Amino acid sequence: MPDEHGIEALSGIDGLRVFRHSPVLPPEADNAEVLIPDFLAGEALSLVDRLPKLRLVQLLTTGADAWAGRLPEHVMLSTCRGAHGGSSAEWAIGALLTFYREFTEFDTARRAAMWTPHTTDTLQDKRILVVGAGDLGHQLRRRFDAFDAHTTLVASRARDGVHGVDELPDLLPKHDAVVLVVPLTEATTRMVDAKFLALLPDGAIVVNVARGPVVDTEALQAELITGRLRAALDVTDPEPLPADHPLWTMPNVLITPHVAGNCAGHRARAYRVAAAEIARFAAGETPLNLLRGAY
Repeated sequence: MPDEHGIEALSGIDGLRVFRHSPVLPPEADNAEVLIPDFLAGEALSLVDRLPKLRLVQLLTTGADAWAGRLPEHVMLSTCRGAHGGSSAEWAIGALLTFYREFTEFDTARRAAMWTPHTTDTLQDKRILVVGAGDLGHQLRRRFDAFDAHTTLVASRARDGVHGVDELPDLLPKHDAVVLVVPLTEATTRMVDAKFLALLPDGAIVVNVARGPVVDTEALQAELITGRLRAALDVTDPEPLPADHPLWTMPNVLITPHVAGNCAGHRARAYRVAAAEIARFAAGETPLNLLRGAY
């Protein structure tokens, strides 16, 4: 465990011995079968080779790109799917409302002590394309329903109520905004390229709550410079975004520093999911959130 919060969260699981690996690895590590890294992989990656009986790495994050493909074959990798979807969905809704209800423009007017009443756009009746149909995708659809927006879910493969990624060329021109919530994999890296963006209608909003490299930054910049598209980015490529990067000064861009899931209670929610996964593992069951690679 990385901290005392984790020790408390797992203390009620029968047959489990829990100890911290930060700041130093204790002698008991020789018998450790489960590793929970902190939110940032960092030094925890280096611990894997020092845990001879390790069988499961349980993440506190939904994203697993820092760990995928970096573990021995006999070590399972479980994500924290279900812990942060609500928070990230909340961020995406807020980002779209900021654009449609012109909160930034009204705040600029406030700073100038200007009263500027006018009609704005609305999220109601907007057609929202959500690329990624995991926990976050379904959390988004539930919230968009509450705003009377119309949601289309897309996943790597079509299934009941979800379109396949091969349908994107037909879907993109029919939507007012696209929200990206896919994991970062070889298949999703730069999936949002110049061709993808060109298919969006004028005025569409690109919302990235996934990982920065899912979007081709240069292709996005090219569209933003013309003013044809808008973008809300919680993640960027590169990340952090350098101070002299052109995205900072574009008026049709909203940027936050990778904080969509980082809000009050996020650690407690993550440990609830992690504790449930480890309880399954301790009972000889397969954890539900094992990394599968699809979205």
